Amino acid sequence: MNNQAVLTVKNLVKTYQIDHTLFTAVDHISFELGQGEILGLLGPNGAGKTTTIQMLLSTLKPTSGSITYFGKDFFKNRSACLQHVAFASTYINFPGDLTVDANLTIYGMLYGLSHKETKHNIAHFLKTFDIENLRHKQTNTLSAGQKTRVMLCKAFLANPKIILLDEPTASLDPDVAYDVREFILKQQEQHGISMLFTSHNMDEVAYVCKRVLVLAHGKIIADDTPEKLASSVGISRVRLVVGDGLKRTIAYVTEQTLEYSIKERAIEIKIDEHKIANLLTGLAQAGVKYSEISIEKPSLEDYFLKVSLMDKEEKKEEKKTGELS
Repeated sequence: MNNQAVLTVKNLVKTYQIDHTLFTAVDHISFELGQGEILGLLGPNGAGKTTTIQMLLSTLKPTSGSITYFGKDFFKNRSACLQHVAFASTYINFPGDLTVDANLTIYGMLYGLSHKETKHNIAHFLKTFDIENLRHKQTNTLSAGQKTRVMLCKAFLANPKIILLDEPTASLDPDVAYDVREFILKQQEQHGISMLFTSHNMDEVAYVCKRVLVLAHGKIIADDTPEKLASSVGISRVRLVVGDGLKRTIAYVTEQTLEYSIKERAIEIKIDEHKIANLLTGLAQAGVKYSEISIEKPSLEDYFLKVSLMDKEEKKEEKKTGELS
């Protein structure tokens, strides 16, 4: 990947006046998107992800801060910048009375593609996403998964340099979602397309993105690799299938104040990964015998759940403070 930034955001702020109270949706965020980079953008609901994307598309005006695409001030060169930027979201609908072909043709024209290039690209991407049979169907007759695939055709149609992808696989079956992830990585590798990627599928984010930004309360609280964010949780899961000594196992983990869950003869214990050896030694000394053991290290989902829980607790405290005042 070329480390040259194709998108630079500095001190971006968006505030709203709600019932005479100033609400900050995005609070002085700064980041860069490198050429050929797929950058994850994560955060609980209300963290500021959608507001950020809307400002990057100029559908929402920032309160302050700057956005630079390809070294150009976005606010002074909006049309020129957006010619190379595409957006795709599972939650955006097409004009329903137009066919898939008509929707994509209009989009190609808006981006300045020739008639020949538009037709060629439409045929290519419909085949890529296995929806050639939908070409002449009205989009209001399509299923959610079919609309998502058409949306992805639209995103890549005009050969953009940057794509903002909002939940690109949310409505897709697992096999199709897998194909989409592989396609995205292929586009990055072969064409150097840069992408800002949001998803609630943490395994997907960890697979596709080499770097992740985490938003909470409108601020960037983390900027790191998925692996480092996951390891910061520090909690692993040890799963044992106990042949003899399940009650002794429960007694031991209870004494150690460890969180656990049981399903039949299997017990799953949450524990700091540095204390796993002590756990197994303690169980052996208690005479516990197990036939299977598996150790699952922390995942990006564990990190996200931790952030979401902290976010909920902070909102509860804010609500209490507001009620008291």
